[in-house]
Amino acid sequence: MKHLFNFFAHDNIIYFMGILQIFTLLGALGMFLYGMNLMSSGLQKVAGERLRGLLSAMTSNPFKGVMTGLGITTVIQSSSATTVMVVSFVNAGLLTLAQAIGVIMGANIGTTVTAWMVSWLGFKADISVLAVPLMLLGFLFSNSKRDNRKNIGELIVGFSLLFLGLSFMKDSVPDLRETPQVLEFVTTWSSHGFGSVLLFLAFGTILTLVLQSSSATMAITLIMLSMGWIPFQMACAMVLGENIGTTITANIAASVGNTQAKRAAMSHTIFNLFGVLWALILYRPFLQVVGLVTETLFGLPNPAADGFMITDSNTAEGTAALYGLSMLHTLFNLTNTLLLIWFTKYIAKAVSWIIPAPKNQEKEVSRLQYITAGPLATPELSVEQAFNEIIHFAKISKNGAIYSKDAINEADTDKFEELRKKLVKYEEISDRIEYEIATFLNGVSAEEVSEATLIKIKAMYKIIGELESLGDSGEAISRILSRKNIHKKHFDSEAIKNLNIMADAVCEAYDVMIENLTAAYKGELVDIANAYSAEDHLNALRNNIRDAVIEDIDNDGKNYQTSVYYMDLVNEYEHMGDFMINVSQDLERAFIRK
Repeated sequence: MKHLFNFFAHDNIIYFMGILQIFTLLGALGMFLYGMNLMSSGLQKVAGERLRGLLSAMTSNPFKGVMTGLGITTVIQSSSATTVMVVSFVNAGLLTLAQAIGVIMGANIGTTVTAWMVSWLGFKADISVLAVPLMLLGFLFSNSKRDNRKNIGELIVGFSLLFLGLSFMKDSVPDLRETPQVLEFVTTWSSHGFGSVLLFLAFGTILTLVLQSSSATMAITLIMLSMGWIPFQMACAMVLGENIGTTITANIAASVGNTQAKRAAMSHTIFNLFGVLWALILYRPFLQVVGLVTETLFGLPNPAADGFMITDSNTAEGTAALYGLSMLHTLFNLTNTLLLIWFTKYIAKAVSWIIPAPKNQEKEVSRLQYITAGPLATPELSVEQAFNEIIHFAKISKNGAIYSKDAINEADTDKFEELRKKLVKYEEISDRIEYEIATFLNGVSAEEVSEATLIKIKAMYKIIGELESLGDSGEAISRILSRKNIHKKHFDSEAIKNLNIMADAVCEAYDVMIENLTAAYKGELVDIANAYSAEDHLNALRNNIRDAVIEDIDNDGKNYQTSVYYMDLVNEYEHMGDFMINVSQDLERAFIRK
């Protein structure tokens, strides 16, 4: 009985240890992903604004676009963040779709730096030995009162966690050579010729979709290769699959976005699918080229040679395999870019044909243009998106002022009713856009942000409130005009003329507000004297009209009810001026550098 108890206890311990090893592996993967996100976040906070400036300045031709995408992605270690910035610039009209495609190509090359960093520092130099001491340095930096030092501290901690996670993953992966049955089962996956290539390609695609990170999948592939789970040829197939998986992720994110976001994501898909297609057709020759380049550059055995075997990742063969896989990732994206860079205009035309512009452009008005895919991992760049959206909101809001002027001048009942419905619709649109931007800002402010960014976010909350009030004013004007028509009152030519002058002054004030918003976004806002001038002009017009109306009622006995409707409209236009000066004052407090 005692022996039986010991037998079951032993089995339970083995079972428990197996479960613990699986959870350790998953925890190590989580640490790796969290470290990568933290490192990317810190890098973007340190250089985010400068990167945005570089992106707008360095894309005058496809080659500069590729170098820009390569440089930015190498620095921030996130091709996704680069792509989101690119889409934002396309929507703002600062980049054409063809220029954006060049940047996306460069981002694909830049993301291969991660593979080299992992294969060299994570496997050969074993940076994990220094990871814990580096975390102390990162902690000290993060306690600094200066935002920039805090961001550098976040970067260092993320870097350390990334390589600690990688180290734990390597240690927690079981050695299949100790379990021949499992090793034989895994080996059978690699024994179906080209079918195995397609199988591992699909596995790499699915794994990237699940993890939402091609860099994490690349790290897992390097571990599987170094542990002898899979041969070099199958690891290469997984890398090709990762390139497909990352495009699916981008398309899912863009599916709720606008037309330009979908086109940018589709261009990424076309780029990578074309690359995988030629790589599969020329699979063996391509691997031989990768092997020869690795052999020539590093003086290591050719990992693509027949009979090549990995017995230990610390041997020359192990190093050759790791470097060879990173070389394949780089050569694949580099070759693909050199092939397709000449055809960026044609790719832009192709995606524009695949994803045509909406037939009814007015439907796009009610949708967000810049933040439909959700907030970025980095609040600093998310604020840029939100600001773009606010400028777009202001431009939409101006349409209400234009329609209100048309409604004042419209004598036909049916046409007036169409304009009234448009004003009501724009009020509903402004309510919805305000809510969606506020929801987005809530997500951004929930993250750890710098004091300067927090001030900007608070100003943005106030600004979207003022823009929503402008939408309410447009709808209020439609109600005043409707009551006037119901009571069969009519404005004389002088009143119509003055109302048109007020409406034009409001449109000019809109232009000033949008000009100030754009200048603040670019960091070029110096003062808001133009806004004060526009507000003073509206106030003067209101006062002159009010004095004239009072005098007319006293002297000429004009209809009092008609005068009430007239002054209600004038006052509503003046209120719109108040909302717009509030926007410029919020910008002055938050965005002008003291």
